[in-house]
Amino acid sequence: MTELLDFLHFQAVTAEVLVAMGPLVVFFLGFQFFFLKLPAQYVKNLLKGMVLTFIGLILFLQGVKVGFLPVGSAMGGVLGSLETKWIIIPIGFALGFVATIAEPAVQILSYEVERTSGGSIRAKIILLTLALGVSVVMALGMARILYGIPILYLVIPPYLLVLILLKFSDPTFTSIAFDAGGVATGPMTVTFVLATAVGIATVMEDRDPIADGFGLIALVALAPILSVMILGMFYTLRRRKRA
Repeated sequence: MTELLDFLHFQAVTAEVLVAMGPLVVFFLGFQFFFLKLPAQYVKNLLKGMVLTFIGLILFLQGVKVGFLPVGSAMGGVLGSLETKWIIIPIGFALGFVATIAEPAVQILSYEVERTSGGSIRAKIILLTLALGVSVVMALGMARILYGIPILYLVIPPYLLVLILLKFSDPTFTSIAFDAGGVATGPMTVTFVLATAVGIATVMEDRDPIADGFGLIALVALAPILSVMILGMFYTLRRRKRA
């Protein structure tokens, strides 16, 4: 029975990836035929990359559904059952750090920032900034579940701070920051964060899995925006001192 369910999941994931990638392939081929006229070898290599991406996405999403999500829920159940509840907070910090480091989209963003900036903004700096920002927010999210802090108390002040920092932040880092907020909430981060948070809220007394388990992803999306904008202010100050 389990093998049948896994097979059905595999079919569903394959269909989802086909729907996601199909229009992109058609769009590219249309541009290639009418406008781009790229060399045949380039198109051949590109199509090979698309096939590898298609296979990789299927395997990754299948692994998420049959592996990562159940593991995240099980971890949350164990953490929520611990007698020493406060330890959930540092564990959340560590979980946010490693999940962000492992996020493929975060790695790509960091690489692109270093490449387009000519090396003036190091990829490792961006990566560590994003990971630390998500880690702090994850710790706050775990504290919210543990102590029943309303989500508005954790969401509204940081967003107001973002609006204030927009006036002082370097435009380059502002652009990077808002892209970082999107890439940080990728499949790796969301899988572990959401499943673990819901698992913790499920087993804890006086906690609602829907009211307390959800909302953490909004904080995770906000953390990179704040952390990168603050990093940009440090870069601006350093440039002024050199000038």
